[in-house]
Amino acid sequence: MSSDPVVIDGGDRSCVRLLLELRGRIADLAPGTVVHLVAADPAAPIDLPAWCHLTGHDYLGPVDGAAAPTYALRVAADARPTSAESPWRPR
Repeated sequence: MSSDPVVIDGGDRSCVRLLLELRGRIADLAPGTVVHLVAADPAAPIDLPAWCHLTGHDYLGPVDGAAAPTYALRVAADARPTSAESPWRPR
């Protein structure tokens, strides 16, 4: 496993779109991988921890010193899957 985080640049997409992308991108990552999500949506600091709680991934919080709002999470080995159409609904 690499010690460098996987960076996903969500730009100015809404949190729902960000979570759909995040869901797809982390599906093939090894457990323990740290992901940095760059997200300008003001709801990200609320929605991302809630989504991590729902799915079982570890929310690590805001990334200090990042050039843009960035939030970290760690991929869980036993993550709970969500619906492909709605990242807020358990599958």
